[in-house]
Amino acid sequence: MAIRAVVFDAYGTLFDVHSVTTTAEHLFPGQGAAISTLWRDKQLEYTRIITMSGEAGPRGVPHYQPFWDVTLAALRYTARRLGLAWNGEAEDQLMGEYYRLTAFPECDGVLRQLQSDGVPATILSNGDPEMLAPVIANAGFTELFTAVMSVASVRRFKTNDEAYALGPKTLGIPAAELLFVSANCWDAIAATWFGYTTMWINRHGHPLDPFGASPTFTGTSLTEVLGALL
Repeated sequence: MAIRAVVFDAYGTLFDVHSVTTTAEHLFPGQGAAISTLWRDKQLEYTRIITMSGEAGPRGVPHYQPFWDVTLAALRYTARRLGLAWNGEAEDQLMGEYYRLTAFPECDGVLRQLQSDGVPATILSNGDPEMLAPVIANAGFTELFTAVMSVASVRRFKTNDEAYALGPKTLGIPAAELLFVSANCWDAIAATWFGYTTMWINRHGHPLDPFGASPTFTGTSLTEVLGALL
């Protein structure tokens, strides 16, 4: 079956969430890697708790929170957990890193090749539109995407089916004819369950999560997306 478009995850796939480590280390020497790791872990944990908890509690208070708020809550938890001497300036600097996360080095070439080949490149992300637009622009990728889809429109984070359904609904293409690309194994497997053709970018040689399903393709960098299309 021919692939008609590529749907990329953003955080960890196109943009290195751990590029925040440099700023974190500058602000808190010796703690940069720990801050980055715990911050990311809690960020994802919070999205799952929120989505599994449904729409609203008994008092009608929505559980959904924008990804920016979730990311901020995870950062504040990290600061308390690590006993950091916290202040508003450090918080602003670290949150600001999400507007300028470093793109993985192969991203630019892959996206430009897709554009040259006439294959639409899109994004489907947990991130808010207000978070995604600046980081995409900072990397110089704005003109390389035909669509940027945010789960904010359905108020469900991945791995909820409503989040993954944004791809086929927005693009008007069946999920099986879309190549969903993620460097997060859980994301690639959940997209496989939904019905996408999938590629897991396993940059660090991690074992496959034992969920009884495998992505359609596995690679070690985004350059292998181009080969999968062939």
